[in-house]
Amino acid sequence: MKNKLKNELLLGFSEVDITPEYNVQTIGFGREDNLSKGVLHKLFAQISIWQLGEEMCCIVAIDHIGFMYSDANVLRDKIGSRLGIRREKVMLCFSHTHSAPNISLETEYLYFLHQQVLIGVCEAKKTLAPVKAAWGVTEADIGINRRNPSGVLDKRINILKITDAQTGKLRLLLLRVTAHANVLREDNYMISSDFIGVTRNLLQEHYGCNVMLTQGASGNVKPRFEYSLEALDKMSLTILEAVAPCVESLNPEDVRSLSMVSQKEIFYADVPSLERAKEISDEAMLVNHIDGSAWLEEVARLHKQNIRQQSTEVEIQYFKLNNGCLCGVPCEIMCELAVDVVKACNSDLVAFGGYTNGCDGYLPSAQEYDKGGFEVLHSYLIYYIYHGRVMPLNRDTADKLVKLVVDGLKNII
Repeated sequence: MKNKLKNELLLGFSEVDITPEYNVQTIGFGREDNLSKGVLHKLFAQISIWQLGEEMCCIVAIDHIGFMYSDANVLRDKIGSRLGIRREKVMLCFSHTHSAPNISLETEYLYFLHQQVLIGVCEAKKTLAPVKAAWGVTEADIGINRRNPSGVLDKRINILKITDAQTGKLRLLLLRVTAHANVLREDNYMISSDFIGVTRNLLQEHYGCNVMLTQGASGNVKPRFEYSLEALDKMSLTILEAVAPCVESLNPEDVRSLSMVSQKEIFYADVPSLERAKEISDEAMLVNHIDGSAWLEEVARLHKQNIRQQSTEVEIQYFKLNNGCLCGVPCEIMCELAVDVVKACNSDLVAFGGYTNGCDGYLPSAQEYDKGGFEVLHSYLIYYIYHGRVMPLNRDTADKLVKLVVDGLKNII
């Protein structure tokens, strides 16, 4: 039996509640008052453990806007320690809901989240059992390019269907979708998993199995339906209607290959001149009513220290199973990057996304970089304290990153 299991893919799964039990400071909206006022939808962390022979890796889907990369690595190390694997074998996928706690301010909540996830890791490990798998892809009209309504979109929904190896019973559906999880907007003060959680619940009820959703390249993709509870239902129903025919057509097979690997690259962001910084700040106030005074002070501080360039380590992580692959980076990448990767690889089964192991700022395409605006410039006047730099990564970063991803995919066994 042991020899047979060495040639079979094993899956372990668990889900833990990470909903705060008290009102917390939230993150996701540029409001003066960010204190939550109750719970609309519970938040969850889902842990999936994958093993084929000596290869073991873990994917964790977390209802949160996204940790800083350094904070995510702390949790990855803890999970890896429990499983006896390296950090690079642990992938955190953040839903990017804008209605979740601010872990930088809510340290007690962060400790609670860590403990719950680690409990879930132990529970998931207990459920390891042989499974079969199949990848599929469909399309759904759930997003709008918010910088250009007629512009590029990645409408794909990538689907990984997992069934019990003995009974054929559906055990897990892992989906990758592309749309910002902010159907609920600034007027919502309730904790919520947004459309990700509502969709997850609907699919779990429909299929009677566990369902995980991960985010794609939605940095410039807003949800097609917004601002109401009805919009949440429309998003989830649209996804179900798109997914159902594809799920039905997929026939899971034995898994021949499984790997999770990472590559890291340093990218740079130039610090603007004081004159340019003042122009950006004035524009942010005029267009988005953002006060850039603190940001201007930080730019001035950098100049006084003769710092003209800041750097960021970007980890590209790949989860490859048979002929399909989930890969991502700890940034809010724009949808053009995912589309470019698919074109270069000539495979719809490559799902490139953001919010993977963190969320350290927007990463625009070169064309979008030139347009400026909130995602490229103005957001940094608010969130520079989290991203560790005052500007987006330089204009050529997106093209370099796409090439790195494509080259990396070619090298995965």
